[in-house]
Amino acid sequence: MNTIKLQINTSDHRYPVFIGSGLITKLSKLLNSSSIKFTKCLLVIDSKVPKTLINKILKSLPKKQTIIHMFNANELNKNQLSVNKILTILLKKNFHRNDCLISIGGGITGDVSGFASSIFKRGIKFINVPTTLLAQVDSSIGGKTGINSIHGKNSIGSFYQPSLVISDINFLKTLPKREIICGYGEILKHSLIANKKFFLFLNKNATKILNLKSPFIEKSIHQSCLIKKRIIEIDEKEKNLRKILNFGHTFAHAYEATLQYSKKLNHGEAVILGIMNASKFSLKNNLLSKDEFELIKNHLIQFKLPIKLRKKISSSKLNNIVSFMKKDKKNNTKKINLVLLKKIGQPILNLNFENKKIHSFLKGELIN
Repeated sequence: MNTIKLQINTSDHRYPVFIGSGLITKLSKLLNSSSIKFTKCLLVIDSKVPKTLINKILKSLPKKQTIIHMFNANELNKNQLSVNKILTILLKKNFHRNDCLISIGGGITGDVSGFASSIFKRGIKFINVPTTLLAQVDSSIGGKTGINSIHGKNSIGSFYQPSLVISDINFLKTLPKREIICGYGEILKHSLIANKKFFLFLNKNATKILNLKSPFIEKSIHQSCLIKKRIIEIDEKEKNLRKILNFGHTFAHAYEATLQYSKKLNHGEAVILGIMNASKFSLKNNLLSKDEFELIKNHLIQFKLPIKLRKKISSSKLNNIVSFMKKDKKNNTKKINLVLLKKIGQPILNLNFENKKIHSFLKGELIN
């Protein structure tokens, strides 16, 4: 497929998103076409990115002063210490606002690098080169940056839009299947909150997408980015509509925090479990029909996606899960705020539930 270009237009910022194969060999060209210039550049690179691809990136970059910072990207390192290390490099090397930071990695690398970019001298040019499917379809666009704390996931952060996003499909071919499944969870989420036709496309072609077959993988990434583009252009700072992107995530973030961000449960896997639980909770509250719930459930089962919470978390952790859900940043009252489904493609915002109702529901999920 030819390179796909999207233009993101928020109230005070515009930037392009490129999707295609072999894009990292065209970095100079893409930078020039996007009118991005700099004297110095800091590359924050996920240590899992293959050296062969790193070398291609370095060869393709403009002949500027380039500094490399390798980052061991995991949820435990998504913290203030990692941000401080980046800031220290920028300060010691005398970077200026018109210089540039390029993130090369998954969502964690992008979140940490983006947050550092947003607070260094109140903002340095930030370019995101997402290397995982999850980052390419979700976290690389929209401007959310952040780090974890002992109080929960992404509890410290900022809204800071990148200057350019480059999603090269070739990165995906280096990933284990588990990482592809994690990204697919966000693709599925986008279909459920915005477009039943897209969900039916996924239902028909998920195997091809999970196996990175062209043009199905490109179409899925493109459609996911289009959905997110439309949402953030209306509501960049998550005042209302953008909250629908959190479908399944209130559950998911609590699961991750309960397990202390261990490798037992990746973010994308937590999102898939969260989608399952949010869909079932929608059914139990007479919002989503049984037929549509079964469509979602059968899709997850057919493509061997995780649906059993009890296989990941012990029932002894029930109170921990609810405690983290109570701390979710979307809550504005003592109740727990959830995004649920009325139909596939029709989410419902700002529904608040008593803690005991969530507790009772999750108790059933952890036992059965």
